[in-house]
Amino acid sequence: MHPQTLRQYDREGLVTPTRTRGGGRRYTDEDIERLREVQRLSQEEGVNLAGIRRILELEEETRQLRGQVDDLRDDLRRTRAAADRVFAAGPGGIVALAKGRRPQRRPVSTALVVWRPGSRD
Repeated sequence: MHPQTLRQYDREGLVTPTRTRGGGRRYTDEDIERLREVQRLSQEEGVNLAGIRRILELEEETRQLRGQVDDLRDDLRRTRAAADRVFAAGPGGIVALAKGRRPQRRPVSTALVVWRPGSRD
């Protein structure tokens, strides 16, 4: 890519490279990907620089929104999982159960206990 083109893209805000102490531009791998996309849109698609800027802004906004949607889906899954639990009093105290389930009962004892009145002291 011609240095003048790089300067123009920098001036237009399409890419923001870091600078050396001497003012030279340093491009990251992400910057280079972005420059290639700008060049493709300009040369192959015939989009002007204002259009390219808008396309890049919309792509970034879309990326952010997709991240928010993913976060919301995770929150919804956790909320639904929590809503599927019911709390009940079981033999050992309060227990969490799935909807429609009952706490297990303690087995009824069949032991025979004989009580004999004794003398009171």
